[in-house]
Amino acid sequence: MTELNPLTEKLRSSQDLTDPDIAQAATALAEESVNAEAKMEFLSALADKGETAQEIAAFAREFRARAIDPGVSEHSADAIDIVGTGGDHSGGFNISSMVVLVLASAGVKVMKHGNRGITSACGSADLLAGLGVKIDVSPEVLRGALTELGYCFFFAPAYHPTFKHIVPVRKALAAQGRRTVFNILGPTINPGRPAHVILGVFAEEWVERMAAVLELLDTKAGLVAHGVIDESRGIDEVTTATRNTVRGVGRLGQINGHWSARDFGLESTDFADLKGGDVATNLAIVAEILGGRGPRGLVDTIVLNAAIGLWATGKVDQVQDGLQGARDLLLGGAVAKKISDTRAYFGP
Repeated sequence: MTELNPLTEKLRSSQDLTDPDIAQAATALAEESVNAEAKMEFLSALADKGETAQEIAAFAREFRARAIDPGVSEHSADAIDIVGTGGDHSGGFNISSMVVLVLASAGVKVMKHGNRGITSACGSADLLAGLGVKIDVSPEVLRGALTELGYCFFFAPAYHPTFKHIVPVRKALAAQGRRTVFNILGPTINPGRPAHVILGVFAEEWVERMAAVLELLDTKAGLVAHGVIDESRGIDEVTTATRNTVRGVGRLGQINGHWSARDFGLESTDFADLKGGDVATNLAIVAEILGGRGPRGLVDTIVLNAAIGLWATGKVDQVQDGLQGARDLLLGGAVAKKISDTRAYFGP
């Protein structure tokens, strides 16, 4: 019997795990010597019981402590991450990656944490790599990018070596159609620990729970959101095509309700405007956006999310105040220059 088995039995009897339980589980999950079947049974039992905010936050603390430190703490108090859980299967464009470039162009330090596409044809790492970011580089190079470009990208596998012996188990469970706590942990374990977070979640019922997680992790200011496309579909973004369920965290804790495009003086659009594809398709969409030919709904959605980022970091007093500035940066050449500067910084 491995040390995971008693915890699995506890979960099967519908008992929540304590912080010491989770410390033990995190150690076992990261160890090669613990067999894959025991790990699968534990993660399945946890998902079947339903992860509490306290359990998720405890796992986040454990894996934050095991992450490689990129040495960017001097910027953490001012920085933001724009991140989604993924797993919504909406086929949307990489909105958050473009928002990163807008915010960096506005002087906001952005620490993006992500991975290659797992549940999508083009993940944040894939698109940013296509735009010139070298994703698997040393912390020293990324510290330079944060200083010179105003943003950096932490490629999750490079900063979480303890996940090496967890990934095969996750893939095996995913092949069975099962999600695990790791589907929602990613956005909470950014190794740069930015104090501000805009977090999109894959399902509406997770908004309140993930807001509670961010509160437990002492997030300075954040927003958790889910966009409802229709009765059967949603997206891990705030968009101009959806009814957006939002919950504020920290300094924004008074936010709790629903937002629509019209709340910000923007036109509602069809979700088709927000559709993306593989890397080549999404790079072509970027070129259309920067050339002033992008779908209106997608452009407005990027602008809206960038304005939310400006508001969350205290650059503007309300979201509406950031809309025009974000639009000017996106369409007026600043983001195109940021991409050019990115290619120059990372080189061929």
